[in-house]
Amino acid sequence: MLSLPSAIRIFLCREATDLRKGFDTLAARVREVFGRDPLSGHLFVFPNRRRDRVKLLYWDRDGYCIWYKRLERGTFRVPADADSAPEIGRRELSMMLEGVDLRTVRTRRRFELNKNM
Repeated sequence: MLSLPSAIRIFLCREATDLRKGFDTLAARVREVFGRDPLSGHLFVFPNRRRDRVKLLYWDRDGYCIWYKRLERGTFRVPADADSAPEIGRRELSMMLEGVDLRTVRTRRRFELNKNM
């Protein structure tokens, strides 16, 4: 499993992506879909149309990295809310990669430090 620093934000592309795309095309997709800088160090998640493959793109200080996973059976359960923000948390990414259907997960309220203070 991936070990991510707490400062990294994770953005999920909710529309299907052609995973034959390489580093530069995925970086361009980050700019067009998310309006973000792919050199920011954040993690960008791209599932394919059948949802049996996913690519994660991120900048690692001196170059792009791609993490690629293909399922032999089953699909990734990507939240389909078009209205929801493209950003997901580490927990949601981990559950998605492990095969948990995020639509059926119920989380309990927890304290969150208000960052606007």
